[in-house]
Amino acid sequence: MLTLRNLNKRFGARVVADAVSLTVAAGETLALLGPSGCGKSTLLKMIAGLERPDGGGIHFDGEDLCRQPPERRGFALMFQDFALFPHLDALGNVMFGLIEQGCAKRDAAAQAREMLARVGLAEHGGRKVWTLSGGEQQRVALARALATRPRLLLLDEPFSSLDADLRRQLQQTFRALLREAGIPAIIVTHDRDEAFALADRVAVLKAGRLLQCDTPARLLAAPADAWLARFIGYDNVLADAAVPPGALLLGDDQPPARIVELIWLPDGARVKVVAAAGELVLNLSGREAARWQASLFVGGEIGVGVAEAGLLRFN
Repeated sequence: MLTLRNLNKRFGARVVADAVSLTVAAGETLALLGPSGCGKSTLLKMIAGLERPDGGGIHFDGEDLCRQPPERRGFALMFQDFALFPHLDALGNVMFGLIEQGCAKRDAAAQAREMLARVGLAEHGGRKVWTLSGGEQQRVALARALATRPRLLLLDEPFSSLDADLRRQLQQTFRALLREAGIPAIIVTHDRDEAFALADRVAVLKAGRLLQCDTPARLLAAPADAWLARFIGYDNVLADAAVPPGALLLGDDQPPARIVELIWLPDGARVKVVAAAGELVLNLSGREAARWQASLFVGGEIGVGVAEAGLLRFN
């Protein structure tokens, strides 16, 4: 198991990791999801040993890695640009790491051919990598990363340069191979759909802070705040809607809506609501109701009507 404990990192005044704590269990795939500049790639580099944290700890199966050089960590890192060796053919690229590990050339070639076959490139081993398509190069990079059976696979935006159809196809191949090999992995992405498709758990980062880490299903069911809800794809977030104090009725048993922010102001309140599960009732006077308008999106726009009694109902 990989354990990150209170990792801190800054570049000058810019904080890229603010007391980040995470775990990755055996065989688990974790996605680091967030906008550009949130610190997810730097976090991956600290795990790989390419960046040194300012504070905190990195452990794998109880072993302290903070002073271990990258080559002694037993991790494989797969870059966005593939980082293949242009002077080698596809087979040579996959063999490279095996030979570095001390594997005999004949055995390395046999294992590399097997891995190329598993990614659908059995007939491409003798081709120079620069003659391959982007998707084929990505498969070679994946085969090379998995061939050495790393303790942990680290991937930095591995599919972002591919077109949508090829990206989905490779995501399916990648997930199947990881599950078959039982290798834990961390994938950096800014794409919610990619994170949810590939990962067992998703860690959402913003400005170096870990906002929430959970399964895709639980993230969707209960996002930690309004910003996170919008980032993972919710349209039905009501922001900056002014209502008077006491206007929001949540019901007796289960609240009909999840309130992620509620700030009382002198002239009322600013309420942010996510994922209405039923009827949301706002008690307003007729004059207040006439002035207050909003829309709720649940896969499409739903209008808000004003009843004669001065109630606004979201149905």
